[in-house]
Amino acid sequence: MKKIIILISFIIVILCLLKTDTVIIPKEAIRFRVIASSNTEKDQYIKKEIVKDLQKEIKKLNIIPKSLEINRAIIKENIPNYKKTINNTLKNLNEEAEYTIKYGMNYFPKKEYQGVIYEEGEYESLVVEIGDAQGDNFWCVLFPPLCLLEGEVENKDNIEYTSFIKEIIEKYL
Repeated sequence: MKKIIILISFIIVILCLLKTDTVIIPKEAIRFRVIASSNTEKDQYIKKEIVKDLQKEIKKLNIIPKSLEINRAIIKENIPNYKKTINNTLKNLNEEAEYTIKYGMNYFPKKEYQGVIYEEGEYESLVVEIGDAQGDNFWCVLFPPLCLLEGEVENKDNIEYTSFIKEIIEKYL
């Protein structure tokens, strides 16, 4: 009986590892992306600080599932505030990096994150490109407001993941 349970558990684990979902973000979504100048530790740090400060600024906008048109207008009219936030962030970091902010249809590469595939394509988005914009990027969905929830998670290193299958295998081995 133990061998059957172990075999079934093993098969379930293999199937879980092979499973990859495709999640389609709604067409009425507005994405947010910040691209670092490069993958150097310094450029990635600058990107993370800009993301952190922009998320605070965007959170003030109180984007809620009102309508695409209302949120689109709110995001567009606040671009000067995003520039001011980025300038302040760079000033606080004693950096003089150049950047651009684009709102509209922008390219997003295919990405796999936590087993979910996000297809490449042109998406309505707010994009900040820092310097050469050749580094790793941060992205999330502004509308519906999904990334602002993600941004509030602290102490991610303290999260403990458990596996029901692993617990069964450990119990019977």
